[in-house]
Amino acid sequence: MNNTLENESDNRGEGKSSINFIEAIINEDLKNGKNDGRVHTRFPPEPNGYLHIGHAKSIILNYGISRKFNGKFNLRFDDTNPTKEEQEYVDSILDDVKWLGADWEDRLFFASDYFDQLYEWTEKIISEGNAYVDDQSAEIISEQRGTPTKPGIESPFRNRSVEENLDLFRRMKAGEFPNGAKVVRAKIDLASPNMHMRDPVMYRILHANHHRTGDKWCIYPMYDWAHGESDYLEGITHSICTLEFEVHRPLYNWFVDQIIEGEYRPRQIEFARLNISYTVMSKRKLLELVKDGYVSGWDDPRMPTICGLRRRGYTPESLKMFAEKVGVAKRDNIIDVALLEYSIREDLNRTASRVMAVLNPLKVVITNYPDDLEEELLSENNPEDPDSGHRMLPFSKELFIEKEDFMIDPPKKFFRLAPGQEVRLKNAYIIRCESYELDENGEVKTVFCTHDHETRSGGEGSGRKVKGTLHWVSAKHAVDAEIRLFDRLFIAESPEDVPEGVDYKVNLNPESLQILKNCKVEPGLKGTKPGDKFQFQRIGYFCTDTDSTADNLVFNRTVPLRDSWTKTNK
Repeated sequence: MNNTLENESDNRGEGKSSINFIEAIINEDLKNGKNDGRVHTRFPPEPNGYLHIGHAKSIILNYGISRKFNGKFNLRFDDTNPTKEEQEYVDSILDDVKWLGADWEDRLFFASDYFDQLYEWTEKIISEGNAYVDDQSAEIISEQRGTPTKPGIESPFRNRSVEENLDLFRRMKAGEFPNGAKVVRAKIDLASPNMHMRDPVMYRILHANHHRTGDKWCIYPMYDWAHGESDYLEGITHSICTLEFEVHRPLYNWFVDQIIEGEYRPRQIEFARLNISYTVMSKRKLLELVKDGYVSGWDDPRMPTICGLRRRGYTPESLKMFAEKVGVAKRDNIIDVALLEYSIREDLNRTASRVMAVLNPLKVVITNYPDDLEEELLSENNPEDPDSGHRMLPFSKELFIEKEDFMIDPPKKFFRLAPGQEVRLKNAYIIRCESYELDENGEVKTVFCTHDHETRSGGEGSGRKVKGTLHWVSAKHAVDAEIRLFDRLFIAESPEDVPEGVDYKVNLNPESLQILKNCKVEPGLKGTKPGDKFQFQRIGYFCTDTDSTADNLVFNRTVPLRDSWTKTNK
């Protein structure tokens, strides 16, 4: 398993110059001997969609805390709604959590593992007079709950006898009633200022096939009922969740109070969810983008899903760096997506091999270079990594450079190729433009240069200086490639901040994907595998796409070398 998250300190936080508020709470619990000094966290996704970067932050946080405090970490699927859950989502989540390096060891669980126990506990709560069966529709129940300033109205079925409630609940389980005919509600407080405490639903009827239990059940527990009880059964000490669950905490505690035995109890702690500029994080909206064809799928590299980020070339290390820089807050805020892009640049700058690729090829002919000569020029793989070594790069009479690196009539301080102007070819020679040829449309077709043989990189005469250095590919040895330039999916910093009645999709970026055909790359890239990462010199960071084959190379741009978005889009 990936060890990205295995490097957390194993101390318990003492002596730290700075700890987040969750770690401070845990330190206090340990100081007081709560739960026998154990720390046990979990990541509890619902298998109803693909994970996104917000989930990645939660995984990194929960697993990191378990490591820091010598504790344990569980992965548990809260699979309580079979109408929205699929094995496809389970499999993708397993892949994502493994890729991030969070090791649950042998502690993979499902809320459906506990359906029998939850049913027994519900009978217990009914028997104690703290839950009842309600025959009303969801719409009527919602209306009767009142408003935050107006108490709710009692259901006419709230005072059914224990015997009648148990009989009806058992018949619900036996499948005697259709969907929506009855629910089980906790009997708490219809005047509570917290709407979640106004007799919340614990069970509903769903005649639906479950991806794990099949047709065994036709009643399913609600998330709020199953969640805390699953934590309790697994011995979770700190149930860390995002801020929207803060108002659910009294209900979480009330449910745990109904079944608790002994001193142990889980504690819910909330932190601010991750919101990123130029991004939507809603599962519903991400699903809409996929289903309506605005993106190619959940793993489209423009999506904020973990699988999309992985396909785009992001690394677990970069996401961990990003999570650490964002930190753990108590209040929601919006994080600039530039910080995420900075994190992947920092990681790939240290680890990615430097290679030659030309996106918009322009042919250069070196007129004083022998027709039949081919050279192998030494090129370092990564100057930031002394152990990365070198490779040999083929050089010949005809080359490709970027079209934008040549101008017939350049402005001042244009330190690239122009008539009469010299540049150095990276790891090769200094060349001088002598002339050029136009095609039938008046576009530059070929540039003719001479080279100074004494200026070969690394040679005795290589000390001569010129202001410009260009990347290039030998025309004879170049390999064709398709290069996909991915950019931000939305042009608005807050895509969902639109007037009432306006669809957030008006903020989609029409240039979020450009596909370039017939690009030229150095021959060593022909053997790359999906996920291999590179710095295309002077262009940006790229990775080999999953669509790539030996005969059809495809590369995705992960991120440009620097952030030019602010200058060009604001």
